[in-house]
Amino acid sequence: MLKSIRVMLLLSNVALILPAVSTSAQNIPSDYEEVLKTLDKKGDFKDGVLKVNIPRNDLKITIQGFPTATPFGFGGWIAFTKTANGSEVMMGDLVLSQDEVNPVMSALLDNGIDVTALHNHFFWDDPRVYFMHVHGMGKAADLTKRVKPGLELIGHVAPAATTAVSSGGTPLDTQKLAKIVGHEGEASGAVYKITVARDDLKMKEHGAAINARMGLNTWAAFTGTQEDAAIAGDVAMLESEVTPVLKALRKNGLDVVAIHHHMIEVTPMVIFLHYWGRGPAEKLATGFKAALDELGKSTSAHGGGH
Repeated sequence: MLKSIRVMLLLSNVALILPAVSTSAQNIPSDYEEVLKTLDKKGDFKDGVLKVNIPRNDLKITIQGFPTATPFGFGGWIAFTKTANGSEVMMGDLVLSQDEVNPVMSALLDNGIDVTALHNHFFWDDPRVYFMHVHGMGKAADLTKRVKPGLELIGHVAPAATTAVSSGGTPLDTQKLAKIVGHEGEASGAVYKITVARDDLKMKEHGAAINARMGLNTWAAFTGTQEDAAIAGDVAMLESEVTPVLKALRKNGLDVVAIHHHMIEVTPMVIFLHYWGRGPAEKLATGFKAALDELGKSTSAHGGGH
């Protein structure tokens, strides 16, 4: 009799547990089921968030020669959660080879997805990988269509060819570069550098004015020849300026290599990006000018300080 009672209690507990498990398994909202189907990805739904897995199982990455499996830090993802009005916030962290970064970025920007950060997580990684944070708002189905072109490029971008630097050519025409950019620069050996202060931001930290000498500036450095030059630089942007500047750089063929903070506890918040390009010097200067033209359009309301 006692044994029968124990069996009945056990079966009752199982009966209570099974419906809960079944309900949990069916809790993915139908619009999120469509996200997984459209992207042809696996994911899970928990705590009100759909997390879509984008692991880089195709990359065999070593760190200082040490083999590292995907769960060590190479599992990219995007996630969706609902806002108060029933639309979605989408965020993500994509794991990309250096050849994939800018094609994926362009595909996302062209489809209305914001890129909010770009950086490395490791030293001595082989192959080198970067982490791109993305953001979007809207309905799940629309966000899925907008992010899909960028995701489809992951693992399918051919490595960029390395072109030798020509031995001859016309020296940089610094006057022409300054005219294109609209600002004079300074020559230091083989490098011509143009620095543009962001004095319009009136940045402060604990009451101290932060100016160009403290790093609040945008710059471009040129080297090479007029026909075959290289450009590298940094752009200081308000949050509202990040996406327009990224679009301007990519439209003009300049590669973005990092997006991050340089400062904390400052007002207003400023984001910095680093970029690189190679080609005719005038074309590179035109690309930099396009980014410059996106700065300072709405800074009158910014100011104050800690």
